[in-house]
Amino acid sequence: MKLICIDCGQGMSSNNLNHHCTCGGLLDIVQDFHNYDADFLKHLFNERLSERMTPYASGVWRYKELIFPELPEDCIITKYEGNTGLYSSELIRKYTGLSQVSLKAQSENPSGSFKDNGMTVAVSHGKSLGFKNFTCTSTGNTSSSLAMYASIAHANSYVFVPNKDISINKVLQTIAYGAHVFSISGTYDDGIQFLEENASDLGLYVCNSINPFRIEGQKSIIYEIAHYLNWNLPEWIVVPGGALSNATALGKGLQDLFSLGFIDKVPRVAIVQAEGASPFHKMIAQNKSELIPEPRPYTRASALNIGNPPSWKKAMLSLRQTNGTTISVTDDEILDAKAIIDKSGIGCEPASAATVAGLRKLVSQQVIDKEESALCILTGNILKDTDALNEYHFGESNHSTFKNEWQPTSLTYDTIKKYIV
Repeated sequence: MKLICIDCGQGMSSNNLNHHCTCGGLLDIVQDFHNYDADFLKHLFNERLSERMTPYASGVWRYKELIFPELPEDCIITKYEGNTGLYSSELIRKYTGLSQVSLKAQSENPSGSFKDNGMTVAVSHGKSLGFKNFTCTSTGNTSSSLAMYASIAHANSYVFVPNKDISINKVLQTIAYGAHVFSISGTYDDGIQFLEENASDLGLYVCNSINPFRIEGQKSIIYEIAHYLNWNLPEWIVVPGGALSNATALGKGLQDLFSLGFIDKVPRVAIVQAEGASPFHKMIAQNKSELIPEPRPYTRASALNIGNPPSWKKAMLSLRQTNGTTISVTDDEILDAKAIIDKSGIGCEPASAATVAGLRKLVSQQVIDKEESALCILTGNILKDTDALNEYHFGESNHSTFKNEWQPTSLTYDTIKKYIV
């Protein structure tokens, strides 16, 4: 394992704590898989499905050889993350217009989001280096995940959250896990810049997606999907795009599986952004080579409310390698898709629903053929943003297509009978 700059190609030790090269480029972990036997690993991964109460019961560390083979086992901080459900739904099929669609509910992770897949690796790496103080800036999911893992590791977490346009549920979860929370009068991007400039001097281990060990952990999402599907992946993987770490990790994981011979074809990746925070989609749609940050992004899907995604160059590489595409969707489209996902019995937070909204749009635009197969990543739990639920179903908006209001009524047999279908 070694670190390589994605811009200039300079290499350095995997214990280097600077997440940027001297040229300014982000660092990426390059694994050496030359001596790996795919059949042996498949057998090993299958055996680990029966593990209980060991690190290999984790849906991340089950694939340790592909993620962090050098890490001593006693440094692993795990809550048996991963192992999340893979679902299909007739409602989703009808809504998207696609006959073969499934949902990977990363929302079922211990802290309620996909962040756990990467955070277990980042915190474990920090522990192996002797760190006791961990940090991140966050719109909520990263901070709650970090706070949970830091507490398990008997360490401290210091998190920075914007003081507006975030979900209070996520902040409360972070506080409950014991984090030191700083409400900042700035954006997610301001928090990232602060940590890049000051974390080292403050003795803080940064757990944002600029940390390449986070990305290595998030690769496990695609490993687990492929494993569950007996190494036969759908034609499309659809993922929401905020900081773009998930798109980066999924693309990287797909290349790993292909180079090792686990899969014989790489699915195409579609990255979905909210219209109010879509600098990456605009860059791709306009065929530009540089991302133009949006200084005041806004979307009701708060986890996507990022105007300067730090992993955009890595995500662009993933798009190229998978012949992928991008699309943006409105908040109304996101919230309607969320209502369908919720009604299907799976549920998710607004940012997750961007995938189903984006898939529906890509099918309607004939970018994705109705006969193709797709899998949508759901990133966060339905209870991560209860304000969104309240506003959609009980608010005064005329845009709630699938509103489901409660029925104030007297409790009598004849009254209730009128409502029974």
